[in-house]
Amino acid sequence: MDNMNAVCLISGGLDSPTVMAYAIKMGYKVYPLSINYGQRHSKELNSSREICRYYNLDLKILNIDLRQIGGSALTSDIEVPERSLNDISDDIPVTYVPARNTIFLSLAAAYAETINAKYIFIGANAIDYSGYPDCRPEFFNAMNDALNLGTEFGIRENFKIMVPLQYLSKGDIIKLGRSLGVPYKLTWSCYNGREKACGKCDSCLLRLKGFMDANDYDDIEYESYPDFYVEYCKRTGHKL
Repeated sequence: MDNMNAVCLISGGLDSPTVMAYAIKMGYKVYPLSINYGQRHSKELNSSREICRYYNLDLKILNIDLRQIGGSALTSDIEVPERSLNDISDDIPVTYVPARNTIFLSLAAAYAETINAKYIFIGANAIDYSGYPDCRPEFFNAMNDALNLGTEFGIRENFKIMVPLQYLSKGDIIKLGRSLGVPYKLTWSCYNGREKACGKCDSCLLRLKGFMDANDYDDIEYESYPDFYVEYCKRTGHKL
């Protein structure tokens, strides 16, 4: 391939650094991009910075204040819910940010046009996730078509949205990341921005279940741990 420039959206959680490491491994010239959208805390942006420093990459951060729209527990004063693992994906939770991936991919495409980047990597997946509609394969297919219809670069070159984790479970994502040497100790998934991850929000539960499914252990500290992870650690002899 002649044009191996790739914008990689990175949020500081588990998935996007895994995607970035994968893109680097596959020989793409990666341009990491984070969006400061007025989220509840800055810890995920700090994680993105640390991860990019780890890979010796320059991180571009774009600022857009979605608090002006609100409608989400991540961009307003709505409380982050705590529910059981079995309840996740039953419906669209209040942590859904309206049109977030549509906005992020549009910004990534605008940036990509300026640096001649044909590929846009995003760390979404539709297996172990919180039920967000903008994580589904049909959304990315439609968005890919829209970018190629609505941009000069898309008409000339054809953008390609890359979602390599689309059909992987969280456990499989972690296994892939470990094989690529992803520094998961630098990542942050919790919806709350306290000193330690809460261990109770959807994102924490899915993260810990992923490590359990991967027969692995999380590197970061938590305020508390769900029963399923405590039992797993007891069974395997891992100290919390």
